[in-house]
Amino acid sequence: MNQLIECVPNFSEGRNLHVIKQITDAIESVDGVKLLNVDPGKATNRTVVTFVGSPDAVIEAAFRGVKKASEVIDMSKHHGEHPRFGATDVCPLVPVANITMEETIVYARKLAQRIGEELGIHVYCYEFAAFSEERKSLAYCRSGEYEGLPKKLKDPQGKPDFGPTEFNAKSGATAVSARNFLIAYNVNLNTTSVRRANAIAFDVRESGRVLREGDPITGKLIKDENGNSIRIPGTLKKVRAIGWFIEEYGVAQISMNLTDITVTSIHEAFEAVCKSAHDRGMRVTGSELIGLIPLKAMLEAGKYFLRKQQRSVGVSNDEIIKIAIKSMGLDELAPFNPKERIIEYLLEDESKLLRTKSLTEFMFETASESPAPGGGSISAYVGSLGAALGGMVANLSAHKRGWDDRWEDFSDWAEQAKAFQVKLLGLVDEDTNAFNQIMNAYGLPKSTVEEKIVRDEAIQTATIQAIETPLGVMDAAYNSLEVIRQMAEHGNPNSVSDAGVGALCARTAVQGAYLNVMINLKELKDEASSKGFKHRAEELLYQAEMKEQEILKIVYEKIG
Repeated sequence: MNQLIECVPNFSEGRNLHVIKQITDAIESVDGVKLLNVDPGKATNRTVVTFVGSPDAVIEAAFRGVKKASEVIDMSKHHGEHPRFGATDVCPLVPVANITMEETIVYARKLAQRIGEELGIHVYCYEFAAFSEERKSLAYCRSGEYEGLPKKLKDPQGKPDFGPTEFNAKSGATAVSARNFLIAYNVNLNTTSVRRANAIAFDVRESGRVLREGDPITGKLIKDENGNSIRIPGTLKKVRAIGWFIEEYGVAQISMNLTDITVTSIHEAFEAVCKSAHDRGMRVTGSELIGLIPLKAMLEAGKYFLRKQQRSVGVSNDEIIKIAIKSMGLDELAPFNPKERIIEYLLEDESKLLRTKSLTEFMFETASESPAPGGGSISAYVGSLGAALGGMVANLSAHKRGWDDRWEDFSDWAEQAKAFQVKLLGLVDEDTNAFNQIMNAYGLPKSTVEEKIVRDEAIQTATIQAIETPLGVMDAAYNSLEVIRQMAEHGNPNSVSDAGVGALCARTAVQGAYLNVMINLKELKDEASSKGFKHRAEELLYQAEMKEQEILKIVYEKIG
């Protein structure tokens, strides 16, 4: 799975669209990034840009955006309502998919160093990328704003993490961070009272409410011995919330910022508001997501509500997301289209993927004069069908009347089966890509000695990929056989033949991928690697055949 990072730079220009366009053009000039949103604000004189892509591509695009901003924005002439201290005021990186925060911190500091050294801009690292505890706070880093930079730079405590200490009057400073994904999320209530909505907001937000005598709204503040107001914390960590009335919809809402969805998820926030509303005599009618959300967050929400229903979570992502939307009422105020609201879906170009074609299209694409997709992709697809049959038996068993006390076990098996389905389905395209890489390598020029060396190296690299991909098919298909065996032995007896067909598919996938490994081994010059690949392939083939026979024995015994 590809790693994805989101970048949300804030540029100190919100009025001149020509200037903004120059910056976003610079960002979009990098292959591998997709511009998701550009949100200029006239009053703040500030534009928030959102783009996403692979880590290296995002770092390059962010650098180009910062560079262009330093060329077209003059901070000595800037005025706006929002706190700021640089042409690129902040540039946070957010891990979205298949990348850890620790890895994202490395990329953030790499970007910060490059901005400081190559562009001569003062850079302060904040939040997770900070080098000191106090600099985790953006407000601390930006204190004094642009106008206070000359004085700050002369103070050893104000020295930037990267870049010069001589004041850069035109570009100012930039704060670079790694932070968790922030979600703007509103929950709708069956009331028009802002006061009642605020009561719920105070219940759930981390800062809670101040303690008062008598009336919780108008009563006298209760203070500690130091004269500070005493606060009653709310139930949700990393959540800011307020109640307001939305005239457009005619209802009150709890408007929340979930500043770290690894601490408080969207479904946890929804449930907390539901509980507070119920306790106060109100009811949640739905909710509203502002902007985009990672796929993982939607899947976690859907699985949460499926488990509450004691239903299997090993179903398709589309079904899980549908449950999340309906459970939280995300479509109450406006249609909720996952293809437009989930980051990963926005990045996916389905037209280029074999796995998104219809069965008929895939069949005729295979039958065409093109050598790809071929046996490798078909092996992967057959394997995904075998895992799908194992998952189907698990889901049927989880839903079987009289087996209610066993639903969770079958749900776990179904989820394992789905993981193999997804892996094998991805390998359908990877196998074709591996073949294309070999063809591209053979097409490289070979007129000179240097060109021949580059070409030979490219062929060997592509050949290894063309071996490792079907080995991945063999490995995933073989491991799926354990799920299928469990379903043949313990699953819904009415579906035991389906488990048998699943076993046949899985073994076919292993054997088909084995053929792919063997034919590509002929082109590999490294004998040691060749022997290792061959041994692994032969071992998986033997184990898969033994496991298939074990499963078929169970199936035949049950069907007589």
